[in-house]
Amino acid sequence: MYLYGASGHAKVILEIIESMGLTVQSIFDDNHALTELKGHPISHQWHGEEPIIISIGNNAIRKKIAEQLHCKFGTAVHSHAICSDSAHIAEGTVVMHGAIIQPDVTIGRHCIINTGASVDHECVLGNYVHISPHATLCGNVHVGEGAWIGAGATVIPGVSIGKWSVIGAGSVVLHDVPDHVVAYGNPCKIKR
Repeated sequence: MYLYGASGHAKVILEIIESMGLTVQSIFDDNHALTELKGHPISHQWHGEEPIIISIGNNAIRKKIAEQLHCKFGTAVHSHAICSDSAHIAEGTVVMHGAIIQPDVTIGRHCIINTGASVDHECVLGNYVHISPHATLCGNVHVGEGAWIGAGATVIPGVSIGKWSVIGAGSVVLHDVPDHVVAYGNPCKIKR
C-alpha cells in the first residue's frame, strides 16, 4: 500500500494499514521539508505506484488529488472497527479504530469514518465525506458529497445532509440540511 500525503492523518492511516497486517511501501508528499514519517522515508516525486490511499483529511483537497491520479486506490479498515458484511465501502475510504458500520450502509469513495464514529443501518454517504470522531449517524441518514459531520454530532434517523455542508461538533441534527451550508447547535440550525 502507498500513501499520498504525510500529515497527521497519514500517521493514523499508517497504523490502520499495520493493524490489517499490511505494510506501507512508500509515502509521497510534495512538501520537500518533510523527509520521514514514523520511520518511513517520504518521496517527493510520485511514481504512480498502486494501490494508494490519499492520506489528507481535507475533503476538497482529497477530491482534487483523486481526480488527478489515474491509479488503483486501496481501502483501509482498522482491525478494531466493526463493519457489517452487508456494508459497501468504496475505494480510497478509511475506517478508523472503534468505528461501527452497520448493515446495508453504502459509503462512497475516499471517505473518512473517523475514530469511534457510528454509521447505522441503511445510511448512504457520498464521495469525500468525513464523519468525525464519535459522530453518530442514526439509521437511513443520507450524507451528500464532501460533507463534514463534526466530532460528537448526532444525526437522527432519516435526515439528509447536503453536499459540501459542514455540521459543527456536538450538534444534534433533527431536520434536513441543504447543500453548501454551515450548521451547528442543539438543535442544529443553519448559520451561513
